[in-house]
Amino acid sequence: MNTMKAVVLTEPTAAKDIVLTDVPVPAVKSGWVLIKIHAFGLNHSEQILRQFEIEHDYIQKPIIPGIECVGEIADASDTHFSAGQKVVVLMGGMGRSFNGSYAEYALLPFHHVFAIQSDMAWSDIAAVPETYFTAWGSLFRCLRLQKDDELLIRGGTCALGYASIQIAKAIGCRIAATTHRESKLSLLKNAGADECILDDGNLNEKYQGRFNKVLELVGCKTLRDTLRCTASGGIACNTGVLGGVFALENFTPI
Repeated sequence: MNTMKAVVLTEPTAAKDIVLTDVPVPAVKSGWVLIKIHAFGLNHSEQILRQFEIEHDYIQKPIIPGIECVGEIADASDTHFSAGQKVVVLMGGMGRSFNGSYAEYALLPFHHVFAIQSDMAWSDIAAVPETYFTAWGSLFRCLRLQKDDELLIRGGTCALGYASIQIAKAIGCRIAATTHRESKLSLLKNAGADECILDDGNLNEKYQGRFNKVLELVGCKTLRDTLRCTASGGIACNTGVLGGVFALENFTPI
């Protein structure tokens, strides 16, 4: 197979204008593996790339977007992998510095490729890598979450919010999670949140200084209010930018 189907972007592109293009299957090289892609996740990060980030000089253009995928090793090159191995891949420059996963095949650096054993469907496996990796890193590397913590997750109904609720609940934390849509309060409860909060943008009026750990997924739009909800000596981790505001007076928290 010499060609493959892929999404190729060169400029800001509306979702309705995305099309598949025939492009060459990447040629293997030392330290990189060719992966036959079976499924990939859709991330807010890729939406940002498609809408405006692609205009920045640090984005390779043309670019195949996609920051994660699951599939099988098609060509292991000179790495320790073997043809046919099931793998997951995420980050490391995918879809920005080099072509990513919106394609039938991807050539990816071996140090961001992880072998797995799973009987799950490919579509189910694809829901795991980036979302749960980011949730785990935010909760344990940044927030240093412990079972006796009281955790606020602001923006809890995004995929990262759901994953964070599940992980924090599994270790025994008490969790409050927010949504700005009343219709989604039940989703937070079903995910495992102990307290489901309808977010009016001014949580500090009711929750000032209450939470010793806070995961901010809305971003700079609500960050100041979120910090007022954080207890003295607590930690707030700003991981998301769902609110569409990316900086505070020329300071970018992420």
